[in-house]
Amino acid sequence: MKRIAALTMVRNDDFFLGKWTAYYGDLLGKDNLFIFFDGEDQKVPDCTAGCHVEVIPRVAGNVRVSDKERIGVMSARAARLLKEYDMVIGSDVDEFLIVDPSVGKSLPEFLSEQKTEGRNSLSGLGCDVIQDTSCEPALDFAAGILSQRKFVRLSPRYTKTSVLLAPVEWGSGFHRTRRGDFHIIPNLYLFHFGCADTSFIGQKLEDKDLASRGWDRHLHKRRRLIDNLPALKERSWDVWTVRARKLQSVIRLPYTPNKPAMLNLQIKVRLPERFSGLV
Repeated sequence: MKRIAALTMVRNDDFFLGKWTAYYGDLLGKDNLFIFFDGEDQKVPDCTAGCHVEVIPRVAGNVRVSDKERIGVMSARAARLLKEYDMVIGSDVDEFLIVDPSVGKSLPEFLSEQKTEGRNSLSGLGCDVIQDTSCEPALDFAAGILSQRKFVRLSPRYTKTSVLLAPVEWGSGFHRTRRGDFHIIPNLYLFHFGCADTSFIGQKLEDKDLASRGWDRHLHKRRRLIDNLPALKERSWDVWTVRARKLQSVIRLPYTPNKPAMLNLQIKVRLPERFSGLV
């Protein structure tokens, strides 16, 4: 079994941090989790007990500038970790790398079997979990998210270079690496939960700090995704995850040639029941 670490950076998000530490802690062991807190004003919650925690000075500036500085911190830490680990998973705190339960293997078992020669990263297919307000009520925060949300939008934005195999630099938000290309692995998915409840977006829109750093545009885009989801036709998970993976493996954005794309298709699929309860 290969040695695998996971890292993230967080600010004012104890809910998802609790989910993140529980999910990756169960799979990898909390002693293999590395968490940065963005700002010395941050209180370290109890859920991080047993993890490696570092509180760093606030990364200031607008979202574009601060994202680059944050990813630089995490790329540098990943490079050091790769001297003792075989792989380093990097994700935002509301993102979870999940193996299809039909495979019957844990995340570390699955990743340990993957081809790594000639590659500097591995990717899961991006799945944006979005609340369908026409049929799904507000989240019960004491229960699992995937037991309450049944629809995802297949999104190349969240097909990220989530697993580093070599000490290369991530691009902002883990969306790419500075060298190399995407290797999107069958049966591996990156689930993003930032649109899983309208309250997540509402709370952030009220955050004056986020507004001052230019987050409003991105958050309004997330709200539009929720508003538009009920009108999208429901597609087959089994058919469209395969198609999306093939498309994203060969198509790249013309203005960012090392980011995947899929012809601007808006594909909504129902999540199979076997995923329920994983997060």
